[in-house]
Amino acid sequence: MKRKKEYKFDNQDLKKLGFYDKDLLKAAGKTATLLLKEEKYSRDMLELHLAAILENPQKYQDLPDWAKLAQNVLLRKENNHFVAQTEKVFALKENYSPYSVFGEADIDQAARNQMDIAMRLPISVAGALMPDAHSGYGLPIGGVLATEIDKIIPFAVGVDIACRMCLSVFELPAEYIQKNENKLKNLLLQNTRFGTGNGFEKPLEDSLFEKDTWNSTKVIKNLMPKAIKQIGSSGTGNHFVEWGILQIVTPNNPWQLEPNRYLALLSHSGSRGFGANIAEYYSKLAMQLTKLPEHAKHLAWLDLNTEAGQEYWIAMNLAGEYASANHHHIHRRMATSLELKPLFMVENHHNFAWRETLSNGKEVMVHRKGATPASVGELGIIPASMTDKGYLVKGKGNENAIHSASHGAGRRMSRSKAFQQITKEQLSTVLQEQKVMLIGGDLDEAPMAYKNIEQVMAAQQDLVEIIGSFQPKIVRMADKETPKWRLKKGNKNDDLFSES
Repeated sequence: MKRKKEYKFDNQDLKKLGFYDKDLLKAAGKTATLLLKEEKYSRDMLELHLAAILENPQKYQDLPDWAKLAQNVLLRKENNHFVAQTEKVFALKENYSPYSVFGEADIDQAARNQMDIAMRLPISVAGALMPDAHSGYGLPIGGVLATEIDKIIPFAVGVDIACRMCLSVFELPAEYIQKNENKLKNLLLQNTRFGTGNGFEKPLEDSLFEKDTWNSTKVIKNLMPKAIKQIGSSGTGNHFVEWGILQIVTPNNPWQLEPNRYLALLSHSGSRGFGANIAEYYSKLAMQLTKLPEHAKHLAWLDLNTEAGQEYWIAMNLAGEYASANHHHIHRRMATSLELKPLFMVENHHNFAWRETLSNGKEVMVHRKGATPASVGELGIIPASMTDKGYLVKGKGNENAIHSASHGAGRRMSRSKAFQQITKEQLSTVLQEQKVMLIGGDLDEAPMAYKNIEQVMAAQQDLVEIIGSFQPKIVRMADKETPKWRLKKGNKNDDLFSES
């Protein structure tokens, strides 16, 4: 059977060429569809001409096929409604603006270099580097960047959009873990799903999917089936769900609990394949629309005054709600299995962007890539590794840190180096010494691959107050699988997969 010819130009294809003004997008689609149907041009030639019109519409205003569209482009430019974003390269500032660095002695130079470049962006307003910082793509993990209020950088948000921590604390003594180890292990196996593409056999119901937002853009709508399939599940890498012991260390806590040890459940994961695909699509789009020097290209931004920027903003916020829903499913299922309601829950995002106001009254867009929000009194969780204590904290609202803190201990060893330098025997020894049961996991998540959490916490005493500590005891992570970066021979950019 002969395949029917496709005569329609997709709006997403036109946007990639630079057509973002609503009226212009419609005019370009109409012109391109007509010319394609009349078979005057191939699709490839049409794309070349469409891109050229944006750059130089004067050359096309006397050509019958293109005159109307060219006049439309010229008119929009003259009225400042539309600016072609094809060849202009934004220059970086000569020198980077100063920024605060916490725990400087333990931050690698590659992360410092990336932050220096970020602070040279023409849209950058303020920045800070957290003590768990290490290099990633664009903004380093542990980087906080405040930009102009209407500019957002997808790679400064991160690959796993809205990656999240969630803690449930139960009115059971710490000794419950030791006496019910097999039961708690089985609850983890029954109520969690991990790994690339994985979800529950029968998708869990959630009212989140009733929101009209899922129909707001084609990209979101196309990803909805994936999101439904993976609701309530967790990813790979450093994502986990674990039972442990929460030690409340101060009576000055929001729940007025006496210092004591409690059974607690801690989870770390994000927006799964939905968020990852959103990040990939709009990061590439930003780099097409906002041209920067090669060494800064991953810091390309989207303008919230454009359709592309609004689409990403909607998608990012939906990913935040979706990530939260994933955690709530896990914690609700666990609590139901225990036949107990938690005393309290604490949760916080990282890998996100917020509209905030600095102390000088300036409104900015704050990107926290692997950094915990820490405004005055704001609660958060800062984990360490599968064997080391993490911390329940309360923010101090430090302006120099842009109201932020670390999101964990931070990697001191890339994933590829961890596989090269850490043995199974070493990992097994550490787990036995710390009396931690590990289900799944791999060498790239071994405790030795991470910085010393005590040093990290010492470096941010001015950023957060410690309310309690969390000691992991039964840890569930993804089963071993070969990550994408290991499939590509010679790929050295493995830290992209540490960005959650």
